[in-house]
Amino acid sequence: MLAPLKTIQEAIANWWSEFTLQTKLLAVATLAVSLVMSGLTFWAVNTIQQDARMNDTRFGSDLGLLLAANVAPLIADHNLTELAQFSQRFYSSTSSVRYMLYADETGKIFFGIPFWEPEVENSLTIKRRIKLPEDYSNDREKPMVRQHTTPDGIVTDVFIPLIVNEQYQGVLALGINPNQTAVISTNFTRDVTIAVFITIWVMVILAGVINALTITKPIKELLVGVKQIAAGNFKQRIDLPLGGELGEVILSFNEMAERLERYEEQNIEELTAEKAKLETLVSTIADGAVLIDNSMQVILVNPTARRIFGWEGIEVEGTNVLHHLPSAVQIEITRPLYEMAAGECESAEFRIHLNEATKRTIRILLTTVLNLQRESIKGIAITVQDITREVELNEAKSQFISNVSHELRTPLFNIKSFIETLHEYGEDLSVEQRQDFLQTVNNETDRLTRLVNDVLDLSKLESGRSYNFGAVDLAQAIEQTLRTYQLNARDKGIELIQEVAIDLPLVLGNYDLLLQVLANLVGNSLKFSESGGQVAIRAYQLDPQSHSHLASGEVRVEISDTGIGIAPEDQQAIFDRFFRVENRVHTLEGTGLGLSIVRNIMERHGSHMHLVSEVGVGTTFWFNLNVFQEESQILVESPSETLTRQSYQQANAQ
Repeated sequence: MLAPLKTIQEAIANWWSEFTLQTKLLAVATLAVSLVMSGLTFWAVNTIQQDARMNDTRFGSDLGLLLAANVAPLIADHNLTELAQFSQRFYSSTSSVRYMLYADETGKIFFGIPFWEPEVENSLTIKRRIKLPEDYSNDREKPMVRQHTTPDGIVTDVFIPLIVNEQYQGVLALGINPNQTAVISTNFTRDVTIAVFITIWVMVILAGVINALTITKPIKELLVGVKQIAAGNFKQRIDLPLGGELGEVILSFNEMAERLERYEEQNIEELTAEKAKLETLVSTIADGAVLIDNSMQVILVNPTARRIFGWEGIEVEGTNVLHHLPSAVQIEITRPLYEMAAGECESAEFRIHLNEATKRTIRILLTTVLNLQRESIKGIAITVQDITREVELNEAKSQFISNVSHELRTPLFNIKSFIETLHEYGEDLSVEQRQDFLQTVNNETDRLTRLVNDVLDLSKLESGRSYNFGAVDLAQAIEQTLRTYQLNARDKGIELIQEVAIDLPLVLGNYDLLLQVLANLVGNSLKFSESGGQVAIRAYQLDPQSHSHLASGEVRVEISDTGIGIAPEDQQAIFDRFFRVENRVHTLEGTGLGLSIVRNIMERHGSHMHLVSEVGVGTTFWFNLNVFQEESQILVESPSETLTRQSYQQANAQ
């Protein structure tokens, strides 16, 4: 029993929840009005019924008094026949009397009409008595009235004492039927009221159902659709077969949603295209770029930034940038980032040294991204520049200047010291002393000249000066170099050996630069070789079959000596500026720029310097040069160009 009742309650609750607030208020107002009107109607019906009962009471009392006045003498004379005839005529002449009963002074019923009425018949056969109050006979003009309900309606009972010559003869009991017109009118009014009440609520319920089906449901569907549109779901449609104004509203809504969906697709395509352009642009710039929003979430990052921060293979978009930055960077920029997001500053710059993964120095630029009106901050752009090479170059520049200054200061100081001594004490010095001082000044001047020349040569090579490259006869350059150092080698007791292939082809290069390379290498070999040693120059063509990596023929040049050799820890730094082996072995002095010049010249020729050395045994320097081709003559301008045979041919073809 409880389960069906609960189900009905839930169904009513769900049904009631389907209505809008306006409909619920209307239903409550209708209920209140209908209850008030029904109450007033029933109050009026009840009042009418009470008035009808009072009228029936007055009518019964008057009729009973009138009838008692006529039948009392007959009862006193015991003329029952006349009484019966009179009563019969009176009963037949009116429909208001339901029954008539006569009882004697003891209350015993002795006559009644009509005898077929249940009340009369029962009273006569059972010989009932009418029990009245003891002083009832004294109240002559005040009949006793009562009412009782029967299946045919309310019957008014009137009891009239029969008194003749102040002698109590008995009692007359009349049953008065209710006023049929009033009863019918009252019942009709009551039925109509109930019917109207039921009709009103049937109409209200039907109106609610129709409203829920035809108005409330479409409006709710429309409300859901509007919320979906507001949330960005432009695929929302309302499919209800309605006409009229509501149908036009739904049709217009669907058209609006379809148009917004097309606009969204167009905007997405445009935004996607613009984003692709932006990502392409950002990914191609040399500097690292990271774009974040005000909550530090990464929006965009280019490959350069991934490489610098070591983010390869890590999905950083949509995450907090501070969680992925190296600790050194995180410490430096965390506070400025939050200050910029709060609008306290617009930009910041940092230089940070990284030791994680690979050692590098980076410059980080922070810039706020504003909206079109430049009123609010939309994000922060982080630009990352790898300035490791720049820092190294600056350090190398500073070191170069420091080394040059140091190298210049020593000979200048010596020259100044000896000249001041000659100027102030020249007359006190002997001729031999003056000659020694002048010889020292001359040697220091030569040393200073060599240093300045080497610096100028290195500066020319690194300044981007143009050089013409063409066919060079290596045999001639080697011969000229050996002639230059022949006397020097003879004085030191060192044997110069020349091993040049007879059919050595011409090579592509600059004769003066190659001559300078040979001179530097042979000069170093003589400098670091003891008396009785050997210095050999070899030149021969490499076999392409033995060297599969060669695109065409190459010529190898080797300079070998039997000198002091170079320690393994010095071989990597031997081509750096101002690096001198004599600093470690305490032998002859030099500028420390010769091999650096050689390396730069070889880079101009698209080649590299190589060496093999063993301390106490000797050293061999060697390099390769491309064989000259008729179409390979070129003007080399950039010191960083790699001059291979193929590049010469492409440049000549252009």
